[in-house]
Amino acid sequence: MPRCKHVEPSGRVGLVAGLAILISLVSIGAQAQNRMPPISDQAMTEAQREAVEEFREARGEPGGPWAVILRSPDLLNRLRGVSDYLRFNSALPPRLSELVILITAREWTQNYEWAAHHPLALEGGLNPDIAAAIADGRRPAGMADDEEALYDFCTALHRDGRVSDATYARALAEFGERGIVDMVGLSGYYTLIAMVLNTARTPLRPGATAALGPFSR
Repeated sequence: MPRCKHVEPSGRVGLVAGLAILISLVSIGAQAQNRMPPISDQAMTEAQREAVEEFREARGEPGGPWAVILRSPDLLNRLRGVSDYLRFNSALPPRLSELVILITAREWTQNYEWAAHHPLALEGGLNPDIAAAIADGRRPAGMADDEEALYDFCTALHRDGRVSDATYARALAEFGERGIVDMVGLSGYYTLIAMVLNTARTPLRPGATAALGPFSR
């Protein structure tokens, strides 16, 4: 009996110590995952506070990539204007501009970007099967002519760094020069955002699930 009484508390101590270590490791892992978490208002510099005030007035709380970019408040101020144009005023309708963003998110395996824009793409009229194929890394079947021209253009631009004369001519016929420039602008801007999110390891919003896994070309 004395021996059993001695072992039982020791076992409890070991269990508690093990749980403490596990909790500590989980905490460290969570901190390592998000390299650049949101900056509290109290910790912001004056320039950051001014940038955040302007951002909040225009678009609400700066979360996701904006919380990371806030480390460079002048860059945040300038990118917001680019974002506003590309999201809301480009030459492409939402169905196509969001398709560009999904292609970019897939190329960078950027799940935050995908989770934010996949619903917007469907709301804009993109066929869910097209989005699903892109998520799988497959060329979608059944695309409309403008979707196919856009897909070929953006995919070539991401993977080859250039587009062929035939691909360019088809895109020009569908979208015109302004449409091509805006398509390149969307691809480049959301590549920047994907790079920011991947560098910072920004986690998904609560309740969101990762739809993209690595794929080989």
